[in-house]
Amino acid sequence: METPDFSIEFFPPKTPEGAEKLRIAREKLADLQPKYFSVTFGAGGSTQQGTLATVREIQAAGHEAAPHLSCIGATRESIRDVLKQYQDSGIRRVVALRGDLPSGYGGAGELRYASELVEFIRQETGDWFHIEVAAYPEMHPQARSPQDDLQAFARKVQAGANAAITQYFYNADAYFQFVDNVRKLGVDVPVVAGIMPITNYMQLMRFSDMCGAEIPRWVRLKLASFGDDSASIKAFGLDVVTGLCERLLAGGAPGLHFYSMNQAAPTTAIWQRLRA
Repeated sequence: METPDFSIEFFPPKTPEGAEKLRIAREKLADLQPKYFSVTFGAGGSTQQGTLATVREIQAAGHEAAPHLSCIGATRESIRDVLKQYQDSGIRRVVALRGDLPSGYGGAGELRYASELVEFIRQETGDWFHIEVAAYPEMHPQARSPQDDLQAFARKVQAGANAAITQYFYNADAYFQFVDNVRKLGVDVPVVAGIMPITNYMQLMRFSDMCGAEIPRWVRLKLASFGDDSASIKAFGLDVVTGLCERLLAGGAPGLHFYSMNQAAPTTAIWQRLRA
């Protein structure tokens, strides 16, 4: 089996203090030698300039950077402009997503689905970009059925995606089942497992409610039992997530993509255990 690829995700900072914190975290995480750093893109493109500035800084520091690109609320012309900026900056990798509509936003934009965005990127730029798309082992929260969700994923790959990154999850069986199902549809691109370190119980509950990620009952109850004991939450979370990563890698996952929340310590702790 090939050596798994590791990658790390950031979100664009909104303040000078946030930018400095991210710089420090990035320098620490760069010591782990991830394949690339990805940078998210706000609802309706709300952090577009922040995404561009962050990926340029990552690249200037000598690391590969992959901006997220969302089509919701965007026109073909605006996406074309963004793609040109990334090409001019020497960016060779993007994460293509449908994205979420910001609250109070009216239209969906000219491209409605991630598959249409992938197709548009290929039409405009050929093979310039390595394109990653999203995968949902526990089903996209807005999908009508598991089968519809699998078909939607297959369309993104057929449109020209090179690989996928999953939403985070804590049930390894869901990941393996998803991969089996898409292989039966003839989809053979790498499906990298998205990993969310556990450091804050209430924050994790809030994120998971929003994105449809299931927290297994035994994990949820154990986390709740710690109350405000953040040290115990972090120690237990480290055990749970490291065990998940070990099982995924042993089962053939081609890589792990860490949702860092712009912090170095949680991802580093998991990584060091995996390397031990």
